[in-house]
Amino acid sequence: MDRTPSTINEPASRAGKWLGLPAAAPQRHTAAVVADRFDQITWRDTYEQSAGVRELAEELHERHDCTTDLLTDVFLAAYKVSPRLRERAEMDLSRLVNHQVITALVESPEFAELRRETAGDPYAAAMAVLAQAAVLRGMLERSRKAQQQAEQAKKTQQDAEDAATAVSDALQQAADEADRSDGSGTVPAPVADALQQAIEAAAAAARRAAQDAAQDAAQDAAQDAAQGLAAAAPDIRAAARMAAAKAAEAVREEAALMRAWGVGPGELERMPFDQRARLAERLRTGRLAQWAELIGRFRQMASGERARKVENAPGELVGVTLGNDLSRVIPSELANLGLPELRAVFAVRYAAGELMLYDSQGEHTTGQGAIIACVDTSHSMYEAGPGGVTREAWAKACALALLDQARHAGRDFVGILFSAADKIQVFRFPAGRPAGIDRVLDFAETFLGGGTSYQAPLTAAGALLEEEFNDAARTRGDIVMITDDECGVTEEWMRGWNDAKHLLGFRVFGVAIGAPRTAEAGSVLEALCDNLRSIEDLTDVHAAADLFRVI
Repeated sequence: MDRTPSTINEPASRAGKWLGLPAAAPQRHTAAVVADRFDQITWRDTYEQSAGVRELAEELHERHDCTTDLLTDVFLAAYKVSPRLRERAEMDLSRLVNHQVITALVESPEFAELRRETAGDPYAAAMAVLAQAAVLRGMLERSRKAQQQAEQAKKTQQDAEDAATAVSDALQQAADEADRSDGSGTVPAPVADALQQAIEAAAAAARRAAQDAAQDAAQDAAQDAAQGLAAAAPDIRAAARMAAAKAAEAVREEAALMRAWGVGPGELERMPFDQRARLAERLRTGRLAQWAELIGRFRQMASGERARKVENAPGELVGVTLGNDLSRVIPSELANLGLPELRAVFAVRYAAGELMLYDSQGEHTTGQGAIIACVDTSHSMYEAGPGGVTREAWAKACALALLDQARHAGRDFVGILFSAADKIQVFRFPAGRPAGIDRVLDFAETFLGGGTSYQAPLTAAGALLEEEFNDAARTRGDIVMITDDECGVTEEWMRGWNDAKHLLGFRVFGVAIGAPRTAEAGSVLEALCDNLRSIEDLTDVHAAADLFRVI
């Protein structure tokens, strides 16, 4: 049955209460941390490269909404040097829990410590996200009610916005129909009915309790969400501090592990994400993983000894003497040259050979050829000494420090792992090429087992030095024999060995680990070596300090 058309004034009056509502609320943000385009690109690249981060996001998303945005905020808060958070009022209602979590994280002292390790490093920031996974799960569980309230507030607000939009659209259509009338301002009944239906739908969507204003309903829902967040805030803050502390510890441990193995920050920055992750896992789980701290101490000790070394000096510094060797003049003597009135005195003392010089004694000048570390990996090297340190760990740590020594001096390094006569493995690290960490780890983690033979590794070392002499005319290489056992050699082999030493001018240093009899006078090792020391305390890296002053 047709209805009589109404004028535009009638539907407009019915829609009047809705006309003051905005068609849509101001744009709200789903990210709590302010980020530019480059930050967002960094996050996307990291997310794509890190299987761990993707798996965490998928796991959390199964139980909680908006978790990908939360992980983005956690990452950026750790990655950015000075992260800036948006105001709470700028946030989308459904992301209020995220904002609360990130605020608690960023404001904790522990998170400030964490950023010292992660700022500007996408890998470390991703690692921080993963390290906080367990605590983030707990925080999301504790704030589940608040999140549900926030989601309800978001839905109510969206319903109000949709209702206002529908009323506005229907009223606009009615106005268009009125404009097309014969000047009477009438609106066709179907159009008026559509407007009435929109008004009724808006009222139904916004009605909550006894209220029928959509704006009031949205405000009340938002207030409930805020109260829920306030109730969860103490737990969130405590969990945030725990998460940040745990993440900082994990990142510091990995950074220390990398430093111990000689992987510098520059090398890490150039390393692809997945390669760095695989390397970190290998370092954490490898054969010598538990001895990383020992390896790091060995390298630091060797570096310190290099800093003390006087170039071209014959050995260890033991005091001050008189002479005219300008390469050994002590600083206070050189200071006299800065005073015009003392320059003549300096010249007279120089002519008389009475300048104060550093005095040294002991070894010959440092070598120029390759440094070769022969490391015993027989079964007995697996035994632990004081402090639980194995003989193998001490020997490998010393060998890796010798590798650093060779790199610093521009000399080739060769690591020879040996045990029985038929078990030997050679790792070459030429001076002119990078010492790849994977190759270094292969050398450090290889263990042959079995008995002990001196002739096989030393013959291989002599052959390498002879090859170096023939190819580059370099002599004066250094061989370091690290072993815990004593074994015999034939007289014929010994004559050939001594002839090779005389021809090539190399030196042999011996380190007897945890086996005093090996270093006794008259032992085979003592006869083979120019310089032999015994190591009984495997926690003492300084027992080998003199090696790094003379090699």
